[in-house]
Amino acid sequence: MPVFTPSAPRGVRAKLFEINWTFVLLVALIGVIGVAMLYSVERGSWDPYAVRHLIRLVAGLGVMVVVAMFPPRFWMGVAYPAYLGALVLLVGVEVAGVTAGGAQRWIDIGPIRMQPSELMKIALVLALARYYHDLPEDKVSSLGGLILPAGMIAAPMGLIIMQPDLGTSLLLAATGAAIVFMAGLSWWVILGAAVFAIAGALTYLNFFIEPYQLERITTFLNPSEDPMGAGYQILQSQIALGSGGATGKGYLQGTQASLDFLPEKQTDFIFTILGEEFGFFGGLVVLGLYALLLANCVLIAASCRSTFLRLTVMGVATTFALYVFINVGMVMGLLPVVGVPLPLISYGGTVMLTVLFGLGLILGAHVHRMAEPPKAAGLFG
Repeated sequence: MPVFTPSAPRGVRAKLFEINWTFVLLVALIGVIGVAMLYSVERGSWDPYAVRHLIRLVAGLGVMVVVAMFPPRFWMGVAYPAYLGALVLLVGVEVAGVTAGGAQRWIDIGPIRMQPSELMKIALVLALARYYHDLPEDKVSSLGGLILPAGMIAAPMGLIIMQPDLGTSLLLAATGAAIVFMAGLSWWVILGAAVFAIAGALTYLNFFIEPYQLERITTFLNPSEDPMGAGYQILQSQIALGSGGATGKGYLQGTQASLDFLPEKQTDFIFTILGEEFGFFGGLVVLGLYALLLANCVLIAASCRSTFLRLTVMGVATTFALYVFINVGMVMGLLPVVGVPLPLISYGGTVMLTVLFGLGLILGAHVHRMAEPPKAAGLFG
């Protein structure tokens, strides 16, 4: 009978026994809540949102487990090509992208319509994790060691801002900055970067911000100034959340969705529907499930022996946490409306599959947590 050491190659069956099924269950449970809320959004109908969300969830869970079977060396090998591919697709959006809702963010590749900015969120995490895995520890805070990751973050940010999509570009910047920080960056460098970021933000606000983006900020500060225009979404969302009270009106009993008071209720404002129907405590349960999932991510990262796996897990987890934080803050009126969906619950194909792919990388990190991929194995090695 063969004996497997932590670093020895293992078959699929052995890897399946290593999967963190608690993690899978949490992901599936949050996704099922999404199906239930999308069923409610359409007044008790599976079409068009709930059934598609369910199909994507089941398919995505399968993808998540398949992704977990691949060894870290494989993901290291595809990290840079995936980043370059996502960057090319972002350029393609500028050249031949599809415009919807006043923004050019999608691209058609045959019968498939995708949003490359979502793919870049995962590709950037993999590329930065690969870079810092190969980088000697004493060069992490050096100027030479910072130039390439800064460029890797700035290039897609610039292309996404041009779409325009300020929310996604800021989320990408935050994820990239978190990975650089967790790689071991000096606090002095972090302080300098913060000053530079503030100066850049002020420059953008003064010279490059789009009128509709400025309107979102002013609306966030005072939504009642234009209750039937720019402030309508936020005010209706706050009304719905407030009317839910502590325990909610009951499933399928919400009025903001059924009477079409709330725009984008199946995507950005799905948490509002949940709060109206299940109240404060229902919202707390969902946030608790997210917290449990993120706690699992931290534990998995802590158990990984390689820098690549640790940074990949924390990079994906940071993106996921920012999705939740920004979306919930947005629907409560605590943050400006920037069009960030609630992961696994909001309707959306590219976002759902991208999130589940990223969670598959985390699941795979748990399976291969004892692996130590070699450094500098080449661009495709």
